[in-house]
Amino acid sequence: MAAALAWLRREAWGTARRSRSYSGASAYPSVSLALPLPGVPRAVFAAADGRERFETRVTVLENGLRVASQRKFGQFCTVGLLINSGSRHEAKYLSGISHFLEKLAFSSTAQFGSKDEILLTLEKHGGICDCQASRDTIMYAVSADARGLDTVVNLLADVALQPRLSDEEMEMTRAAIRFELEDLNMRPDPEPLLTEMIHAAAYRENTVGLNRFCPVENTTKIDRQVLHSYLRNYYTPDRMVLAGVGIEHEQLVECAKKHLLGVEPVWGSGKTKDVDKSVAQYTGGIVKVEKDMSDVSLGPTPIPELTHIMIGLESCSFLEEDFIPFAVLNMMMGGGGSFSAGGPGKGMFTRLYLNVLNRHHWMYNATSYHHSYEDTGLLCIHASADPKQVREMVEIITREFILMAGAVGEVELERAKTQLKSMLMMNLESRPVIFEDVGRQVLATNTRKLPHELCDLISQVKPTDIKRVVTRMLHKKPAVAALGDLSDLPTYEHIQAALSSKDGRLPRLYRLFR
Repeated sequence: MAAALAWLRREAWGTARRSRSYSGASAYPSVSLALPLPGVPRAVFAAADGRERFETRVTVLENGLRVASQRKFGQFCTVGLLINSGSRHEAKYLSGISHFLEKLAFSSTAQFGSKDEILLTLEKHGGICDCQASRDTIMYAVSADARGLDTVVNLLADVALQPRLSDEEMEMTRAAIRFELEDLNMRPDPEPLLTEMIHAAAYRENTVGLNRFCPVENTTKIDRQVLHSYLRNYYTPDRMVLAGVGIEHEQLVECAKKHLLGVEPVWGSGKTKDVDKSVAQYTGGIVKVEKDMSDVSLGPTPIPELTHIMIGLESCSFLEEDFIPFAVLNMMMGGGGSFSAGGPGKGMFTRLYLNVLNRHHWMYNATSYHHSYEDTGLLCIHASADPKQVREMVEIITREFILMAGAVGEVELERAKTQLKSMLMMNLESRPVIFEDVGRQVLATNTRKLPHELCDLISQVKPTDIKRVVTRMLHKKPAVAALGDLSDLPTYEHIQAALSSKDGRLPRLYRLFR
């Protein structure tokens, strides 16, 4: 122990002596740091204005398929096929085909004998896969190591164009869809169900108003022949975009030419017919579902019985200039549930919090939604409360719609624009979100607006723009969806009258005889 301490003292003394010997100015040569050091390579700095490096590149192949890519730093990439096909195109077919295709995705194909084989192939490249079907688009996506790009594109081509659709897979899909439909009706959160209902009310029996979920009665009617008939018309190269994020454009184009050019689909390559090119027709209207909501969430702390109302009006398509003002308006309305804990960026200063949830303690939810498509859009407010207070709840929501056309404060507008830009930029840090944004924009417009362009458009929105789009919106008939105990629900005509009035109040006749 003593020897160790003596060694430490010697080391400390030696270090101190060495430091004193180098402390003089003559120990180092005099070198100016303003001049390049001799023998050291000149530094190359990143340019702050190199946006052109991050522009989305698009190439159209001979068969009409579009290949779009976006560079992003990292070892992994997200690549997928987006197809202009969805429930809005099922008018001439059995409703629910897109729902079937979503559930059947990444099952057995010409090259892969089973779903397990596909997953094992992806595992070699650290990959995962997913398929999502919406009203206007179906999307097959894979995230994997960029070095496995050829395998990924080959897999995507096989999954989209060469599915086996075996009898066993069809039966499993039928069972999965039946279970999902049961779960949808038992779920405490009715938002997916209300979204279906508001679309059905707003676009009665046309385009985006068609049911996104397969009706139970159609599960036994949809078979391989029905699916092939649909796929022949809608899974064509000119309706597809191969999008990739985190890979080189030239490499993606080469893979597309190799695996998606001149490929014969399993349903044949006959001439397309019966392609639905219908434009959405906004009708307005009401869809009501009387339902006992008293037992949706049993347990030690059950959710109280609520009646859910969603009121919507037609906005505009995402291709129109007014899309940005509507997006700002939706952010300005904001809202959420009454159990929110708040916090920075939570939107506690939005109108539906300040004017509705903070003033009416009995309301459990008030949230604004904006659904936008290629040819139409829908701005809605969803609210929920005790069945005995449905009338008051409806009147509060109609008054909020009328107040949208009133004065817009400079502070609340700037806050909404800042929050929208913040949300946009935060979401676009995620590679899968960039992929979907690239794919959807190129599918609709053959090009892509970059985030800084969208932020510039958001910054240009003025109070007069908000007033203009709201005034136009309020001239349309409302769409109403109602779920739960509806004994106190005002009539559709009264709701329409309230939205046509100056103050948004329901007719007095209804209140006198309540």
